[in-house]
Amino acid sequence: MSDLSQIVKAYDVRGTVPDQWDERAAEALGAAFVQLLNATDEPGDAVVIGYDMRATSPGLAAAFAAGVRAEGRSVIEIGLASTDMLYFAAGSLDLPGAMFTASHNPARYNGIKMCRAGARPIGQDSGLAEIRDRAQALLDKEEPRPAGEPTRAVERRDMLPGYGAYLRKLVDLSQIRPLKVVVDAGNGMAGHTVPSVLGAAVLPGLPLEIVPLYFELDGSFPNHEANPLDPANLVDLQRAVVKHGADIGLAFDGDADRCFVVDERGEPVSPSAITALVAARELGKYPGATVIHGLITSRAVPEIIREHGGEPVVARVGHSFIKAEMARTNAVFGGEHSAHYYFRDFWFADTGMLAAMHTLAALGEQSLPLSELASEYERYVASGEINSTVADQAATMADVRGAYPDAVADDLDGLTLRFPDGAWFNLRASNTEPLLRLNVEAPSRDRMISLRDEVLDRVRR
Repeated sequence: MSDLSQIVKAYDVRGTVPDQWDERAAEALGAAFVQLLNATDEPGDAVVIGYDMRATSPGLAAAFAAGVRAEGRSVIEIGLASTDMLYFAAGSLDLPGAMFTASHNPARYNGIKMCRAGARPIGQDSGLAEIRDRAQALLDKEEPRPAGEPTRAVERRDMLPGYGAYLRKLVDLSQIRPLKVVVDAGNGMAGHTVPSVLGAAVLPGLPLEIVPLYFELDGSFPNHEANPLDPANLVDLQRAVVKHGADIGLAFDGDADRCFVVDERGEPVSPSAITALVAARELGKYPGATVIHGLITSRAVPEIIREHGGEPVVARVGHSFIKAEMARTNAVFGGEHSAHYYFRDFWFADTGMLAAMHTLAALGEQSLPLSELASEYERYVASGEINSTVADQAATMADVRGAYPDAVADDLDGLTLRFPDGAWFNLRASNTEPLLRLNVEAPSRDRMISLRDEVLDRVRR
């Protein structure tokens, strides 16, 4: 029997199939989702469901749909989709939704990202814990779930053309200079969505030459994991950019809600630089607006937001926290170090595709190569995220805090310590593993390395 406490995480459902969860658990989660919607008077009488290219996704999605229908709501099935395409459907149709994906995780994993009508997020503190408890109660019953047969209809709807058209209205790429773009889909859902957004067949006059890399949908990930946050998974893209003399490289994760950028030299552009670049563009359209940035983005991000007349607001790491803060402040844009980018024009939801289009527009509207353009937004030296396995996270964090009594401490998300010379680091616990995650930034490379090594020595000894 599934123990849902093992797979219901802070922001979504994620676990191995079939040992941690299966179609029976998916059916119970579908029923529990509707029970929550009904209990909170969620509008509409349907749920939108999409799924990625993993072998287990169609079966899990169908089981979830059966639970939804048994509880009295119909289903709009959009089939193969990226997560941001599911958010487009939930936003444009003003209906709650569920996306079956394990994002960047290996093939044996699968999961569910759920949202309310209008793509509003559901996390542990906004309904996910209740869904877990309701579904567990259904699974713990002796009789199979559901007791009754599904009674509501299933409608199949193609949202892909509307998704592409909507994004192209938000960012006009028709007048930029010609660009050669290598796109690494990692055998994930970008192989399905990129041709319908940026392909020549959709918009013949678009001045983009797309060089596709691993566009074949394959949930076994035969070429590399669809996790661009790991530098090892960027190597093929970096080589292809140099080989083809491309202007830019784009790498998407498995469900294509995150996008990583590589410049013309094959060098990664930090997500903080992309956050600052897109923020500047959005503030040009919406002067004086609020922009959300994750706690561990570069300190250049709030500096650049202020320089462009915006109001920076910091938020905890994680999409449910970012989205909630965006809704609270009516922020125009939000960005995280993990390459999640959120847009008010996209129902406050995250979309890697729209961030990629803004980057293409910024590059194509001027003559500088991407390396020079990005350097305007990269002011400090960052370590990147470094994971350490620790037995006692709390004790280790306390030891690190005590080692720097003169630093300014911030407990918004883990432990952040800031130093008078502008250096800082954040140390936070993983939600799912016995890990501490370290991010360090400093005005110089030598200072960053020194501080990084000091903290790692304390964490790992």
